[in-house]
Amino acid sequence: MPKKKTPQQKSIAILCAGGPAPGINTVISTISKVFLKDGYRIIGIHDGYKNLFNGKAETVDINFHYADRIFPRGGSTLRMSRYKPKDDEFSADFFLDNNVKLLVTIGGDDTASTSNRLAKFLAKKKVEIQNIHVPKTIDNDIPLPDGMPTFGFNSAKDAGVAIGNTIYEDSRTSGNWFVIASMGRSAGHLAFEIGASCHFPIIIIPEMFNKARITLSKVIDLIISSMVKRLVEGIGYGVAIVSEGIFHVLDDEDIKNCGITFTYDAHGHPELGNVSKAHIINVLVQRKLKELDIQIKSRPVEMGYELRCHRPVAYDLTLCTILGMGVKKLFDQGLKGCIVSTTRTAEIVPIFLKDIEDENGIIPPRLVDINTEFAQMVLSDMHVLTEQDYKKAKKWVNIPETYDFYRILNWEPFKAGLRPSIEKA
Repeated sequence: MPKKKTPQQKSIAILCAGGPAPGINTVISTISKVFLKDGYRIIGIHDGYKNLFNGKAETVDINFHYADRIFPRGGSTLRMSRYKPKDDEFSADFFLDNNVKLLVTIGGDDTASTSNRLAKFLAKKKVEIQNIHVPKTIDNDIPLPDGMPTFGFNSAKDAGVAIGNTIYEDSRTSGNWFVIASMGRSAGHLAFEIGASCHFPIIIIPEMFNKARITLSKVIDLIISSMVKRLVEGIGYGVAIVSEGIFHVLDDEDIKNCGITFTYDAHGHPELGNVSKAHIINVLVQRKLKELDIQIKSRPVEMGYELRCHRPVAYDLTLCTILGMGVKKLFDQGLKGCIVSTTRTAEIVPIFLKDIEDENGIIPPRLVDINTEFAQMVLSDMHVLTEQDYKKAKKWVNIPETYDFYRILNWEPFKAGLRPSIEKA
């Protein structure tokens, strides 16, 4: 008699794409543990989508001990990649060969979109597989329900605040200024909350330029505004934090004409990833200070990659545990093509891309809402030059109006006890 073929063990596959964020390992660990209990094989895929379809995928089988060990660690146990495959690269072989019932992707919106394209391809090939996405970014710019932060944000902020407090202490001790550039590709959440938590005298994020076109010159003038204000008050030190997102909305010509030497890509755009944003801003600040004959030393600090692989703080350990368990819940419900999310009360909420993407299939970033009471209190408490300082400020600048915080941003001044007029025009 022919030997009966032993049914292959059902499995789930997990891959990570994009850049690191604290909590990735916590998500992988939690998902692995809850599926192992139900008898699944857990396959971790290295390098994202890069080798998933060419027969060269490097994988690791995750057992309980592996999952348990990685739970609190920073970074990602699965190597990450930003590779974005085209539709004609797709293949069903890996999923058929390994009896994959669920593909879990951990990444941003591009990773989720690729997962959905892949799921459609597999459906046409009659390969039954669910796909669920876990959104991660330290930028906090994915529009999740209930105002929930993206996982990794709070851990990155915590690491940033530790660095920021140390820098501020150096500022007080040495009598210098520091210019920090913080990560945040399109939104200023990290810079804003790190700056607020450290009581920095000036915070600059792209969302503040809602009534004025953003230029490097205005960014520099805002920092000078704070420096002069501190001089007026007899304070010879300080820290300015600037979100790197301002560089993503600046005109190329403004960047090219700032006097800094750049390399350029094939399309003629400055390759900003090759240079320190803090260095650029600090050089321009120093040039302006020399023009004004103001004797202030400032030093650049780039706050970026050291935040991404930080160990997750308690908040993210809990959040990532909830999301990992949420993947199992959505899988058991038969859902696919969705993002797992949660609420403040830890309810699991599936989000479908079609519900949050625009007409071009792009997910608009969640920006800092500068009209919230918290944002307005922080902005109103910054040390910046205003009309009441003009007389004293003339000791350092001939035309104080040029460095008036509200004039630069084209805002109405804050009034005591009233909400400021900074709504979008």
